[in-house]
Amino acid sequence: MENNSEIVFVLHGLNDSLTNRQVYFGFALMSYLCTIFVNLTLIITVCVEKTLHQPIYIFVCNLCFNGICGASSFYPKLLHDLLADSHVVSYAGCMGQIMAVYSYVFCEFASLTVMAYDRYIAICKPLQYRTVMTPQKVGQLLLLTWCFSLLEITVGVLLTLRLPLCGRHIHKIFCTNWEVVKLSCTSTTLNNVYGFVLIFLHCSQTGLILVSYVQLVRASLRSRSDRKKFMQTCLPHLTTLLVFLASLMFDTLYSRYGGSSLQALQNALAAEFLVVPPLVNPIIYGIVLQQIRSKILPHFRPQTKMSLT
Repeated sequence: MENNSEIVFVLHGLNDSLTNRQVYFGFALMSYLCTIFVNLTLIITVCVEKTLHQPIYIFVCNLCFNGICGASSFYPKLLHDLLADSHVVSYAGCMGQIMAVYSYVFCEFASLTVMAYDRYIAICKPLQYRTVMTPQKVGQLLLLTWCFSLLEITVGVLLTLRLPLCGRHIHKIFCTNWEVVKLSCTSTTLNNVYGFVLIFLHCSQTGLILVSYVQLVRASLRSRSDRKKFMQTCLPHLTTLLVFLASLMFDTLYSRYGGSSLQALQNALAAEFLVVPPLVNPIIYGIVLQQIRSKILPHFRPQTKMSLT
């Protein structure tokens, strides 16, 4: 058994030929640049336009910022490995990537929960919305979102750091906590228990979101204005939640039941939750939310030249 800090993990997810990896590099680079572009576009739009300085748009902005963090925890290392001859990562680098990836996942859950709460107050208790969702309350919710997410993953990483490892081969294209825990030489009961605690917490968050949507659907039936508000602001949130949960489900299924299928398909399923939501979320909100769409689209329409008279 060697000192953990001296371990260099070998990633076994990129076994294709160099030609294939060069093609994947092109797609990955394009996807990363598009992800950064669409998220930054929405963030800058919300920050610049004073009419968008409202809780729902601030929460959307936070969701996009988290998407950039999640994508940046995955793509740079992947792009390097696609063109490299060896696919390795140091112990510290692996732990850092785990911190970044899981912080993104947990923050996504927390952000979607907070956004569901915001929509619940806006539609079910509209007269109280301005007194409840004050700038101070919005700031507190954002701080809670990030602090709670960082606390969740910090505890998980600390539990993993205490484990002596007897292996260094990770059968994925990036580091995950479960893949590292499986390399332990000793019992991982404490890690498994904490894993079930996290599952319970996130199922509870999902349950709260679904319960709030039952109330939102009921409230939206009261009047045409409530139905319009539901369709404009709640539908993109629900779509975002479903996309994120579906992506996590594919990753879980791959981790547990992934077999000897095509390597490219395995990689796509394993990394979908880091690729799809960060790219799709700002597009969903940018298209559906009329207030955001009306501020963004004019900048991309071709300017007509004034005719000389």
